[in-house]
Amino acid sequence: MEYIIPVVIIIAAILFLVLFFTFVPLGLWISARASGVHIGIFQLVGMRIRKVIPSRIVSPLIKATKAGLTVSINKLEAHYLAGGNVDRVINALIAAQRAGIPLDFEKSCAIDLAGRDVLNAVQMSVNPKVIETPVIAAVAMDGIELRAKARVTVRANIDRLVGGAGEETIIARIGEGIVTTVGSSASHKEVLENPDLISRTVLNKGLDAGTAFEILSIDIADVDVGRNVGAQLQIDQAEADKRIAQALAEERRAMAVAQEQENLAAVQGMRARVIEAEAEVPKAIATAFREGKLGVMDYYNMQNIISDTEMRNAISRGTAPAPRNAGEQEGK
Repeated sequence: MEYIIPVVIIIAAILFLVLFFTFVPLGLWISARASGVHIGIFQLVGMRIRKVIPSRIVSPLIKATKAGLTVSINKLEAHYLAGGNVDRVINALIAAQRAGIPLDFEKSCAIDLAGRDVLNAVQMSVNPKVIETPVIAAVAMDGIELRAKARVTVRANIDRLVGGAGEETIIARIGEGIVTTVGSSASHKEVLENPDLISRTVLNKGLDAGTAFEILSIDIADVDVGRNVGAQLQIDQAEADKRIAQALAEERRAMAVAQEQENLAAVQGMRARVIEAEAEVPKAIATAFREGKLGVMDYYNMQNIISDTEMRNAISRGTAPAPRNAGEQEGK
């Protein structure tokens, strides 16, 4: 029994030490005090209770203090709880201080919470970045296509990082400027002779307005001649006009054929009426004989006139006269 109490005391002491060093980062507190950072041990315990990793706050605070920056530990903890990257913000503040760029803690936190890399923005302000655009095709007024590629040198604008457009907008605006410049040129040779015409036009448009960058220069890296779009469009238009003309001609031909068939039907109808009328002539002659209006000599004179007319027509055509039918020959 006398050995149980010391064992229990030792186990309790071990558990106490484990819990103590778990909630109290003693080593981190000693490092902070040695670096001149005035932070209480209970503040570190409070961070543990608020589910804040003390090293994520204390280490950047030590770094800021050594760099001569005055930053409140409460602001660092608030930024951490808001989802920000405290270490990156402190690194950006130190880099901006060394480069002489005006940047305060509140603005850097706003940039970080906006989803932008504030440290990269500060570095880009010191060392400008080159953005290379894809190949952009544009057509001049003479119908020749040009393919241009540009390199844009930009510098981050700290004041417009929050709410400013990104690289995609810069590339899109550069492409718009290239298309506008080439499209307004009377000949593609003007652009080939003076590629800096594109650079001047694009720079004068102020394409960096509303973006997080400041355009320093635009250099045309390459300009190539593409297709003859104007000629191709003319060929396509001519082909379309040809097909339209063919369709109209086919329509007119079909209408002509239909009209011809209608005319043939009309001619056949007229011939039928002529034959019907000719069939009435013998009946009329017979009626005239019966009524005494036509004599025999009158009939023979009429037949002689008809025969004489047929003979003259045959002579004029160079053919033999057609023989009269049997009834008429017997009558003669």
